[in-house]
Formats: sequence, structure tokens, C-alpha cells
Amino acid sequence: MCGISGFWTREADRSAEALTRCVEAMTDRLVHRGPDDHGTWIDASASIALGQRRLSIVDLSPAGHQPMHSASGRYVIVFNGEIYNHRELRAQLDARALLKLRGHSDTEVLLAAIDAWGLDAALVATVGMFAFALWDRQDRRLTLARDRLGEKPLYYGRVGAGLAFASELKAIRALTPTAPAVDDDAVVLFLRHGYVPAPFCIYRGFRKIEPGCYETFQAPDRPPTATRYWSALEAARRGLATPLPGSEEELTERLDQLLRASVRGQMVADVPVGAFLSGGIDSSTVTALMQAESARPVRTFSIGFHEDQYNEAHHAAEVARHLHTDHTELYVTAQQALDVIPRLPAMYDEPFSDSSQMPTHLVCAMARRHVTVALSGDGGDELFGGYNRYLVGEAAWRRLRRIPPTIGALAAAVIDGVGETRWNRLAANASAMR
Repeated sequence: MCGISGFWTREADRSAEALTRCVEAMTDRLVHRGPDDHGTWIDASASIALGQRRLSIVDLSPAGHQPMHSASGRYVIVFNGEIYNHRELRAQLDARALLKLRGHSDTEVLLAAIDAWGLDAALVATVGMFAFALWDRQDRRLTLARDRLGEKPLYYGRVGAGLAFASELKAIRALTPTAPAVDDDAVVLFLRHGYVPAPFCIYRGFRKIEPGCYETFQAPDRPPTATRYWSALEAARRGLATPLPGSEEELTERLDQLLRASVRGQMVADVPVGAFLSGGIDSSTVTALMQAESARPVRTFSIGFHEDQYNEAHHAAEVARHLHTDHTELYVTAQQALDVIPRLPAMYDEPFSDSSQMPTHLVCAMARRHVTVALSGDGGDELFGGYNRYLVGEAAWRRLRRIPPTIGALAAAVIDGVGETRWNRLAANASAMR
């Protein structure tokens, strides 16, 4: 995890010193994201400043320092994340004699790909989780980009006469003398979803780059042009339209190959790597694949609870014993959980109602004493339909699809006509009569 920030303004009187103060004030708020290194880059003639705090994962040498310049000198980038297929991209660029690298960082490979193929082709070829800001010195334009699923955050908004962007809102707040106004629409979305979805932001006038998108700014005081380079919906539609051929056994083997390749790519690091293990199917699968790829016992970490109805640590311990991992667990006390609560506003820039916030923080803090990178099983249930609601939904759909479309449309009209308030009242009355 790294932290990026930047400020671009139209103000001609912004000196290099003033721009440096702005971007350093922003990066100082991101020390927790990048404790290993920091850097700034200023172009006073364009009134732009870029900053980065680095957590070194790949290429720990000075060759991985950011902000980073492309070999051609055209582009400057600040990058947060990891490109998992950077070795494959490096080989492709090298085969075409398009490679001039100083080190072996994934950021440098991404820059070389952008330089050689253009931004769109480079993003399509890239596999990873990332957010980055790319300054084009030739065309004097700024691009803010985010990975396909939005794993890495990136906010932006107007501050005075300039455009500010950062991995976290607290970095942008370093430039605002007072707190921005809360966006009422974002509050409504939070109450509906439990978080504030992109492109919305809890602050009025600020936004998040959407997953699978990049936005290009021709000037700091002009609206950006948004481009979507990947869509989860379109990917699902293409999969449904052209399903993979083969028997169930063949498809199972293909899935195993894909999962192994994904886990193998995420284990590439110049620092210690571990795994969060809950004992569930998703984290256990990831850990098993990691152990299959590792010559040493994988470091695994679990959180336990003294209350039996919440505790899953014993399942994780059984999996760890079976896989022969180097396992560490922490049983959380009520006081430890309470001690985290005052720190939550500093951890999350926006309202976030995930019930696992406290145990997640505690397991991360425990793991950080032993490893720098930790894989988890997050997303497995969503990707493979592992929650009960997916099974219930599928069963309901099998029944509903038998209803003729005309009757279904009529029933939907009747349900909508009753109104939400009346349905809620009927449901409350039914519960009271039980």
C-alpha cells in the first residue's frame, strides 16, 4: 500500500516552493500508507506538483523511487498498487526492443508500456490493483486512473483555484482550511449500501475515480473526460455469450489453473508475504494455493473471539495444521475492540459500515509485525455465489421464470402500486401478530 497525491493550479504566481509546501503537506498525511520512502516532483512552469509515500514491495532499490519518469522523459507517474503481470509485460516489451529500464519495479514496466503502446493498450494489458496519476509533459494533461475493480482508492476535487487528488481525503483536507460540506446524496447512498459508492464522495464537490476508468484533465479548472477501459457487466455478458467449452472435469482443471496463476502472481514480492486465514472456503483455498507454490511454510494469521457464536479461529487452526502453515492467532478481548473505535475515523475517510472493521485492523496490525504483504479470500463468496442469499435468489428465480411475462409485469405493477410505506406497515402488522 502506497499513498499518492498531487495539486495542479492555474495560478501563475505559484512558485516551486509554494507547490512543494502544498504537496508535502498532502503526502505527510499519508505516512501510514508508505513508511519506506517519499518523493515529490514539481513543474513550476505548469503549476503542478506530484507526491508519493512508498511501501516498497517490488524493487527495494532507489530505482523504484517515485515520482518516476518514463525513459522518453514524456511521462511522470505516481503509483499505488501492484502490477501482477509485470514480468510478462517486460518480456513483451523486451522482445520488441521497446524496453529501457533502470531497475525491475512494476511501476517502471507500466510506464514503459504506456510510452510504447499508449495508455489504453497498456491498461488493457495490465493485470493488477492500482491507482495512479500520470502527467503528460508533452501535452500538459493529467490522467487519474483506477484498477478494474477499484481495489485502490483515488479521490479528486477543486481546492481554491486548483485541482487536488490523493489516495485519501485526509491528504486533500491538508489544503482546505475548513471541512468541506457533506453531500446529502452521498449520505443517502451510504444508508442504502453501507458505503459511499464511486463516483460519489461524502464531501460535496469531490469525487472518486470509478473502477475500470480513467479521467483526463486538460486543465485544472475544466471538467475531465472520463473513459471506461473495462466493465464488469460487459465481461459477464461476454462470458455468458461465449462460455468455455469442455466437460465439468476440464472446466474444474481450468479454474484450478487460473486460481493458481492468480495467487502465484500476487506472491511476487521482494518482502515477506503471508495470508489472512479465517477457515472459510475462500481464504483456505487461497492459503492452500500459496502453500503449493511456496517452498517454506506460509505465514498465516487469524483473529479469534472468546464468544463461541462469533469465533471461527478453531476452523482456521485446523486448516493451518492440515496445510502445515506457520500460524499465528490473536483472540480479541472486548477492551481491544473498544480501543479501536476512537481510531476508526482516522482509518476511514468516509462512512463505512463493514462490521469487520475492528477485527480487520487488529489482524492487519498483528500480521505487519511479521510480513509486509498479506493475501486474503475477500471476494470469493461474491465471485462464486457462496452466500445464502445467492442460493435463495437462484431458487426463487427458477420459480419466477415460469411465470408468463405478461402476468409478471401485471404483478410487478400491483406491487409497485401499493407503495413502499404501505408494504412496510403490512409487514410490521404481520410481525406483531406472530
